[in-house]
Amino acid sequence: METYTTDDALTKMGFGRSQALVLVYAGMGWVAEAMELMLLSFLGPFVREQWNISPQNESMLSSFVFAGMLIGACAWGFVSDKYGRRTGLLFSTMFTSGMGFLSALSPNYLCLVALRFLVGVGVGGSHVFISWFLEFVPAQNRGTWMVIFSLFWTLGTILEASLAWVVLPALNWRWLLALTALPCVLMLPFFGLTPESPRYLCVQNRMADATAVLERMASANQSDLPPGVLIYNRETKTDHGNLASESECLLPVRQKECKVDDAVSSESGSLAALRTLLSRDLLKSTLLLWFVFYANSFAYYGIVLLTSQLSDANRSCASGVIFGLHQKDTNIYKDTFITSLAEIPGLILSAVLVDWFGRKASMWSMMFACCAFLGPLVFHQNELLTTILLFGARACAMGSFTVLCLYAPEVYPTYVRSTGSGIATAIGRVGGVVCPLVAVALLGSCHQMEALVVFEVVLCLAAVACMFFPVETKGRGMD
Repeated sequence: METYTTDDALTKMGFGRSQALVLVYAGMGWVAEAMELMLLSFLGPFVREQWNISPQNESMLSSFVFAGMLIGACAWGFVSDKYGRRTGLLFSTMFTSGMGFLSALSPNYLCLVALRFLVGVGVGGSHVFISWFLEFVPAQNRGTWMVIFSLFWTLGTILEASLAWVVLPALNWRWLLALTALPCVLMLPFFGLTPESPRYLCVQNRMADATAVLERMASANQSDLPPGVLIYNRETKTDHGNLASESECLLPVRQKECKVDDAVSSESGSLAALRTLLSRDLLKSTLLLWFVFYANSFAYYGIVLLTSQLSDANRSCASGVIFGLHQKDTNIYKDTFITSLAEIPGLILSAVLVDWFGRKASMWSMMFACCAFLGPLVFHQNELLTTILLFGARACAMGSFTVLCLYAPEVYPTYVRSTGSGIATAIGRVGGVVCPLVAVALLGSCHQMEALVVFEVVLCLAAVACMFFPVETKGRGMD
C-alpha cells in the first residue's frame, strides 16, 4: 500500500494560498508581541514622572513583563502540545488583549506592574505562532519563509515606534497602552479561518482530520496530495548519534497506537515532555538552546533599551544630574525609529545566510558581528556614531534571533515541539528580565563601560555555543 507523510504532502503542494493565510495570521501574532515589547522602551520614563518612582523601580517594570513571559512561554507551549495549536493561539491572544486594555486604566504603579506582568504571560505564547506556521511550510524553503515571517516582527517594532512618536507628545502613555493592544483584538474575528496543524493532528492519531486539512490545503493551492494513505513517520535521522527509531503510525490508528504517545499519556504531560527534552538524545541540544536563547534575548532587548537609555545616560553623567523626562526630546523617537528599521537589513542578511551557510554558521557569524558593532560603545561616542553602531548591532541581533527561532522548532519532534520551543523561549525571557537591570541600572549610575562589556561577553559565549549545536537542520524534514 502506498503511503506518504506530511512532509511529502507539503513538498508536493508547495507554498500557496493556504500557507499564505497561516503566514498572515501568525505574523499578526508577532506584530502584537513586538509592539508590546517595544512599548517598554517608551513607557518607563513617563510612568516614573507620573508616580515619582525611582530608576530601579522603572527598570523593574520591564523585568516583571519578562517574568510573565517566562511563565507564559512554558504554559502556552504545554497547552498547544496537549490541546492543539489553535487552542494555544486563541486563549493567549484573548488574554493578552484583555490585560493590555486593563493596564491602560491602572490607578497606581503597583497595579500597572501587576497587569503588565499578566500581559507578559499572554505575550509569552507568541512562540506558538512560530511552531504553528513552520508546521505548514515545505522543508526545502523553510528558512526563507521564516525570514519573511520575521518581517512581521520588524513591522511591529516600526509601528510601535511610530505610534509612540505620534501618541506620546499629543496624548499620554495610557492611550499608547490601549492602542498597542488593538492588534490582538483584530485577530479574534478571523480565528475561525485558521486550520489546525496537520502534524499535530497526526501526533494525536487523528489521521482522518489531518488528511482533511491537507486536502483543503491542496485544493486551495490548486494541487493534489501524493497517492496513498497518510502516515506519521516518527523515524528521525539526525546528527545526534544513533537515535532509536520510533514506531510508524499507519491508518487505521484506532487499532495501532504509537509507543511514544502511550509513554507520554502514562504520566503527567508536562513531566513527560521535560523528560523527553532532557533525554540522552536531546540533552545537548536542549541545554545549548536554553543558553543561546537566554543570551540572544539578553542582547536583543538590551540593544532596544540601549537605544533609549544611552544618550540620556551620557547627558546625565556629563552634567552630574539624574536625567528625567523633561531632558528628553524627540530624538529618542527618531533614534528608536531608525534602529527599528535596522531589522530589515538584518532579515535580508539572515535570508541570504540561512539556506546557504546553514543555521549554525548563520547564528554564530551574526553574533560575532553584533559584538563588533557594540565594541566601540564601551567608550562614549557622539550621537550620530552611537545611532549607526546600534543600527548595525540591532540588524545582526535580529538576524541571529530569527535563525534561532527557526532552528529550535526544527530540532524537536512534533509531539514536544511547542513545549520544547516554549521552555527555550522562557529561558530567553530570563535574559529579558535581567537586561533592564543592566541596561538601565548600570547606565543610570554612569557605568557604561561595564554595561557594554557584559553584553559583549554574553554574545561571544552564545556564538561559541552555536558552534557546538549537534544538529544542522538545513533542508531536514520536521517529522
